[in-house]
Amino acid sequence: MENPIMPKPYKILDIKKVTNIEWLFKVEFDRVDELNYGQFIQISIPKVGEAPISVTEFNVEEGWIEFLIRKVGLVTNVLFELKPGDEMFLRGPYGNGFPFDENYRGKHLIVVAGGSGCGPVRSMINAVHKKFASTENMELILGFKNEECILFEEEISQWRRDHHVITTVDEICQDGNCSLGLSKGLVTEHFNKLNLSDIPNTEIVIVGPPKMMEFGAKEFVKMGVPEEKIWLSFERKMSCAVGKCGHCRVDETYVCLEGPVFNYTEGKYLID
Repeated sequence: MENPIMPKPYKILDIKKVTNIEWLFKVEFDRVDELNYGQFIQISIPKVGEAPISVTEFNVEEGWIEFLIRKVGLVTNVLFELKPGDEMFLRGPYGNGFPFDENYRGKHLIVVAGGSGCGPVRSMINAVHKKFASTENMELILGFKNEECILFEEEISQWRRDHHVITTVDEICQDGNCSLGLSKGLVTEHFNKLNLSDIPNTEIVIVGPPKMMEFGAKEFVKMGVPEEKIWLSFERKMSCAVGKCGHCRVDETYVCLEGPVFNYTEGKYLID
């Protein structure tokens, strides 16, 4: 019988620096065909520890997955010392991802992501961008602290060619003028620029810091969007992935097992 918490070694194929503290790691993986958008993997380093990381992109045919990893602690500090050809230990995939086929296909999809929250939605955005028939339309609001923190700039420019994309920063740029194509302010300040003319055919995904998700969801409800049309990802609450450690528990809900993606009708009770 397979041990559900036993990791396996996988070779790192490529490492790309995105910002000073966020890098993309491309790793070979033999269970790519089991992945859904928004799921996560447990990454471990022997004698150091493990960390749950959302899958930010994957390729079934070529057999690899990609992680956006932020250097914030013991495990990630060691990960940043690795190089292509080295191995990291993985187990997963875990969690319930975005219900794309059941709820988003053929709909007007709105994705609001803040900071590293762009990671869990990147694979889904790329899939929609490359297969226009999968949704009726897609709009994006991507929020970052400042211009230096912007993730996936090249891909954002590609998304902008075919979709309505708003990239906004919280802080004014160093020279007082943001780059061409950038807006200023919190993501909620730009909701009035979205097309909400056909709410019954609209689905909204919000991923980011807890307060951004909380106030973002409440603002959409104020604008007439039913709660069941809003989806949140609590990927920051991930822990052991199998419901044993209890760190992901919010009241009686184990986010590792029942999430990380929740409909707002449930997710509104999980925001802390």
